[in-house]
Amino acid sequence: MRRALPVFATLAVLGVLFVGIWLGGHPDLLPVWARDAFVGDQQSRTLDAALDTVAEGYIDEVAPQALTEAALSGVIESLEDPFSTYFTPEEFQVFQRASSGEFQGIGVTVQGADEGLKVVRVFEDSPAQRSGLRTDDVLVRAGGRALGGVPEDTAAAFIRGPAGTRVDLVWERGDERISREVERAQLEVPVVESSLKEVQGKKLGVVSLAAFSSGAHAQVYEAVRRLRERGAQGFVFDLRDNGGGLVDEAQLVASAFIAEGPIVTTRGRSVPTTTLSATGQPVAADLPVAVLVNDNSASASEIVTGALQDRRDAPVVGQETFGKGVFQQVIELPNGGALDLTAGVYLTPDGRRIGGEDRDPQQPGGDGIDPDVEARDDPDTERDEAERTALRTLADEVQ
Repeated sequence: MRRALPVFATLAVLGVLFVGIWLGGHPDLLPVWARDAFVGDQQSRTLDAALDTVAEGYIDEVAPQALTEAALSGVIESLEDPFSTYFTPEEFQVFQRASSGEFQGIGVTVQGADEGLKVVRVFEDSPAQRSGLRTDDVLVRAGGRALGGVPEDTAAAFIRGPAGTRVDLVWERGDERISREVERAQLEVPVVESSLKEVQGKKLGVVSLAAFSSGAHAQVYEAVRRLRERGAQGFVFDLRDNGGGLVDEAQLVASAFIAEGPIVTTRGRSVPTTTLSATGQPVAADLPVAVLVNDNSASASEIVTGALQDRRDAPVVGQETFGKGVFQQVIELPNGGALDLTAGVYLTPDGRRIGGEDRDPQQPGGDGIDPDVEARDDPDTERDEAERTALRTLADEVQ
């Protein structure tokens, strides 16, 4: 009797397994509650059935991979969120190489636009400058690829490549369309630039940060220390045309001017609410600071601007910022692609949502941070009118 029990149990398990496999192939015979448990919910089954029907019944042969990628792209497009993206396997490889620093470039900073990439800065003595690229030009093709509708990071990655290689670029300047072959180079782009100015008899430091790249905070700290040694009594922190970068760098940069307390809070539906606070030893928490921004100041730039405005009562000078108050998470997929999905929002220390509560999903940015003092640089003059306004505003703050 004891020997019969294991044999009976084995036969029972095999029987249940066989029935389960058979029912899995005939889900219509199952009650709804059991059908979902065996073969997934109705939405998943509908999608699978539609893809299979197209793959098998369409007049022309369509690769299953192409159908899957089209479906994923459609899902992201339905969100009407310009910051969420589906990377095909090829695009994700380009994105990963570009993010790792493996690629070099042509010497521009860019921002996403409907037609491609808007040039917001061209660096001195760079391949881009030598090719004739200018600020406000719009790059529309790179290496034969149209950049319109392509995620900003991916489009920028198509422009990058190993130093010494060439890329065919097409850009628009008003009604003019320009084509050039540009050779990529290993670039030493200055992340931080600084100077000392005298206004109303007061010595004021100007520190400009181009991007919140890895290690940028150390360069900011060093620039501030040098200017203090030269007698700086306050600082204009210039974040114009700074499209952002790493959030932890934003935390560290803001900590140069804020001694303690919150810098930014991140909040999302599926991610825990997290507050990043000032850390380390500040180098200018005891001196007045004004922040200089424009409509290209985005993301991490807005985090720092909001923190200084809330925590230091720092006057913000310039134009309303871009309004990118959201962050993304990259989720790799089994097909080798990835989703770059908007996962949450940024809140300033006072609880303001960068980008506004009612951001228009059809627009690339939302309501940004409003300046306390409006100022705009005139590109037709050699003077920097916005910087002059920021310096005068800061001078009024210095005792």
